[in-house]
Amino acid sequence: MTTVSTPPAAHAAGSTDTPLLDHTIGADLARTVGRFGDREALVDVQGGRRWTYTEFGRAVEEVALGLLAKGVAKGDRVGIWAVNCPEWVMVQYATARIGAIMVNVNPAYRVHELEYVLRQAGISVLVSSLEYRTSDYRRMVEQVRATCPDLRDVVYIGDPTWEGLVRLGAATDPGRLAERESRLHCDDPVNIQYTSGTTGFAKGATLSHRNILNNGYFVGETLGYTEQDRIALPVPFYHCFGMVMGNLAATSHGACVVIPGPIFDATAALHAVERERCTSLYGVPTMFIAELGLADFATYDLSSLRTGIMAGSPCPSEVMKRVVTEMHMAEVAICYGMTETSPVSTQTRRDDDLARRTGTVGTVLPHVEVKIVDPSTGATAGRGEPGELCTRGYSVMLGYWNDAERTADVIDADRWMHTGDLAEMDEDGYVRIVGRIKDMIIRGGENVYPREIEEFLHAHPKISDVQVIGVPDEKYGEEIMACVILNDPAETLTRDELARYCRGRLAHYKVPRHLRVMESFPMTVSGKVRKVELRQEATTLLEAAPATVAQP
Repeated sequence: MTTVSTPPAAHAAGSTDTPLLDHTIGADLARTVGRFGDREALVDVQGGRRWTYTEFGRAVEEVALGLLAKGVAKGDRVGIWAVNCPEWVMVQYATARIGAIMVNVNPAYRVHELEYVLRQAGISVLVSSLEYRTSDYRRMVEQVRATCPDLRDVVYIGDPTWEGLVRLGAATDPGRLAERESRLHCDDPVNIQYTSGTTGFAKGATLSHRNILNNGYFVGETLGYTEQDRIALPVPFYHCFGMVMGNLAATSHGACVVIPGPIFDATAALHAVERERCTSLYGVPTMFIAELGLADFATYDLSSLRTGIMAGSPCPSEVMKRVVTEMHMAEVAICYGMTETSPVSTQTRRDDDLARRTGTVGTVLPHVEVKIVDPSTGATAGRGEPGELCTRGYSVMLGYWNDAERTADVIDADRWMHTGDLAEMDEDGYVRIVGRIKDMIIRGGENVYPREIEEFLHAHPKISDVQVIGVPDEKYGEEIMACVILNDPAETLTRDELARYCRGRLAHYKVPRHLRVMESFPMTVSGKVRKVELRQEATTLLEAAPATVAQP
């Protein structure tokens, strides 16, 4: 009688050897100031400003006291609508110290989006930049104030209103802050981050001190951070990548946050690394691609780097290999997560070999569980079998702000967060993301995962970046389109040439039928490619004039 062995379940739990931090963000900062007061905490490269931990702690206290004097109560929502700057970081820690809930507002929001967030979160005080690119923030705020009854005060960074806030704090009794902090708990909500929805309005993921402080701490632990580290953060603070994996990872270890500039600029990022002797650099893949693609890339001294994080979207292995070898980031990590999970659930380790660091998103972090389930039945899959990635533990958000229905759509009765991502787990617990459930292409009954084709096409000598999408097709339901950016814009790439490259190396049904050569991809401010927009554009092109898109 032949027996068929069942593969072990695709379920893994992180170590619990190091206990969770059981205090607030303010208490954690106070501990770091006490230990590393003379070390640098924050550097504004373009502005030429620097703070030691003692100086930064004092600046945070003045902002916190200023907000208290303005009547901000525990649980009140304070919005921050600004590009990367030191004041953003001060507001992050000041709101945590007074028990307010900081609401991150995307710097790219237009008037109707701003109005929605101000009303949905009930923001009472807004701290704002004066402008961002073509956006006049003051004018936009004035357009919506009449329809946002909760909004009673606006403070503009770089304006007398900011200076007034700081002066108000300096004149306020510090005992008021001590009294407020005595009433805070690590399970209190401290942050609302609006996820960039592709349909309808965004949802406000509500996160506690325990959620984001521990996530930042364990990301930093896994990277081996100490007070000697200096972290270049060209990623936006309004996103978890900047404020949790960056700021909180740094302050929980006494490391220094280096701000290259208000928004991402490849030259500014490498300049900051070189000038400040940074040991760590963060970015989404497109940021690293831009840095590696600079004409004068080889002239930058990046020898101080040892680590960093590449995350936010699938990380092409070819790009990762260049980051390791040409940017000296031998210990660079890939992190996987989502805003609703604070954000990181899995991360590669410092001693992982290149194959694991380029082909997986690592293993589960401490105090977190992950499992892979069949999306249709909910049953736990076996190792090596694709399914939806679910995560559980301290990192799962409290819920979507004032939206119990949509919270219940993603967090089940056992507190598992359903990510919507398709993944596989190998025998050693390493997770590989194979795509989004909504991005999966079903071609003639075959499930096709865009990530696999993207990884393959990244090795093509003419291709700098690639996104694979499904487009409507009468015969097969969906067909595959490769949207590519070429290394040299003067070069050409035909669909037949691409097909020859794929033939014999990819299954026939995975070979892209359509090719679209582009100069850039539509992006979110946080650096993620908007595949929904790519699909909409491609579908319109094919319907209007199929010949405009390369095909056989």
